Amino acid sequence: MYELKIRDYCFVAHSLKDDFFGPAKNLHGVTYVVDLIISSKKLIEKNVIIDIGIANKVLKTVITQYNYKNLDDIDKFNNHITTTEYMAKQFVDDICMELQNINYPINKLYSIKIELKENHIASASYLKII
Repeated sequence: MYELKIRDYCFVAHSLKDDFFGPAKNLHGVTYVVDLIISSKKLIEKNVIIDIGIANKVLKTVITQYNYKNLDDIDKFNNHITTTEYMAKQFVDDICMELQNINYPINKLYSIKIELKENHIASASYLKII
């Protein structure tokens, strides 16, 4: 299995509006270190999974939707608790959409994974098998 990993970061604010989350139910900020891991069983004709530049551009496009924003103010997150796990899946879904928008042959991939690191001790991820 081949893997390519691209790293970036994203600044967001949000509140986890449920007493279950203790003080995190209040508005707070987080700086996600964002790892995009794309895997494939085979390399394409240029001996890569995907061009690093394309992967980087797709990730930046997705991050731009959320960077320096309050997730509570984004309509598609109304009535959703935007935990790190939830946002990891959202990022994967957005990556898949962006790849389709640029007509990348997503069916040549095996999986797309996003890991969101909140800090040096906590992270969450979501893996989608294509």
